Amino acid sequence: MSSTDLAFASRLDQSVRTVSVSAPGRLHLGFLDPSGSLGRAFGSLGLVIDGFTTDVELSASASDHLAADTPAGEAELARAADYLAVLKQRSGRHAPLSLRLRHALPTHAGFGSGTQLASAIGRAFAEWHGLDLDTGTLAHWLGRGLRSGVGIAGFDSGGLLLDGGPGPDGLPAPLLSRIEFPGEWRVIVVQDPAHKGLSGGAEKKAIAALPPLPQAGAAEICHQVLMRVLPGAARAEFAPFAAGINRMQQLLGEHFASAQGGIYTSAAVGRLMHWFADASRGHDAAVGQSSWGPTSFVIMPSHVRAEMLVDAARAAGQLDPRLELRIVSGRNRGAVVRDRTAEPRKR
Repeated sequence: MSSTDLAFASRLDQSVRTVSVSAPGRLHLGFLDPSGSLGRAFGSLGLVIDGFTTDVELSASASDHLAADTPAGEAELARAADYLAVLKQRSGRHAPLSLRLRHALPTHAGFGSGTQLASAIGRAFAEWHGLDLDTGTLAHWLGRGLRSGVGIAGFDSGGLLLDGGPGPDGLPAPLLSRIEFPGEWRVIVVQDPAHKGLSGGAEKKAIAALPPLPQAGAAEICHQVLMRVLPGAARAEFAPFAAGINRMQQLLGEHFASAQGGIYTSAAVGRLMHWFADASRGHDAAVGQSSWGPTSFVIMPSHVRAEMLVDAARAAGQLDPRLELRIVSGRNRGAVVRDRTAEPRKR
C-alpha cells in the first residue's frame, strides 16, 4: 500500500465515510451522419430524464468488497469490479474499498446503463481519493463514449444534448449544444423487460453490415436537429421540436430496421408506439425509440396531455400487460455526489 493510501486509511479509521453518486439515465434520440460521411460517424442527440438512475456507494474496507441491493445491480457486479480494477491501475491508488450498487439502470435497454455505471463508479473513486479527474477522462479510462457522448455530458449537466461524435483519437465526443429541456414537457417512457437491445459484438456486427445512410438522409437529419429540434426546445415551441424528432426517428428507424428486426426492436412496444403516433396525429407528440431499444418514448407538451394519451390507450385496450409505462420529466441537472462522514467508530 502506498503512503498516500495509508494516510487515507488512517484518517478513515477514525470515522465512517461514504461517497455516494446517483447518475441519471438518458434517452438516445438518434445519430447524426451514420455514415454519410464527413468523418464523424456517430454524432448523437440525447435527453437526460428523471426517474431512472444508477446509484452507487463507496466506503473503506479491510479488503475489496462488492455488493448489490437489487437483481439488476447483482447482474452488474462483474462489470463494476472491472471498472474498479481499471481505476486503481490507472490512478495508482490501491486501497481496498467497499462498493455497493444501490440501484442500476436496466442494461441494453436504451438508458445508457454502462456509461452511467462507469461514470458513477469513476466519480465516486475520484472523490474518495481527492483526484481532479473530469468525467471525460474517467470515461476514456473505462472504455465508454466510443460512439455516443451524450451519456458523459448528461452525467455532468443533464438537459437536451448534442455531440459531434468521437474522433479518431478515441476521446469522447465534443459537446456541441446543451439546452434546458422545458419544465412543463413530459416523456412517456415505454419499456419491454423481456427484450434487450443490441450491444457489444452483436452491435458492432450489425452496424458493420448496414449500408451507409444516403448523404441526403444524413443531411436532412442534421437539418431537422439544427433548425427544428434545438430551437424548438430552446424556445419551448413544441410543434417544431416534435416534427423534427419524428422525422429524425423515421429516417433512422428505416435505416436500422434490417439490423433490429423492424422500426422497433420489440414488436409489443412497436404496436403501442404506432398507436400512440396515430392517436396523437393532429396533436403534437414526438414518438420514437431510444438507441437500439427496446425502450421507446413519447414526448408530450404537458403532464395532462401525457396522462390523457396513456388513459386513451388503456381505454382502447392497447396497453400490453407485459410493458411498463412511466411518465417522467426531462432532467436539467447531472449526477448527484455526496461525501458523508458519520460518527466515529466505537473501538
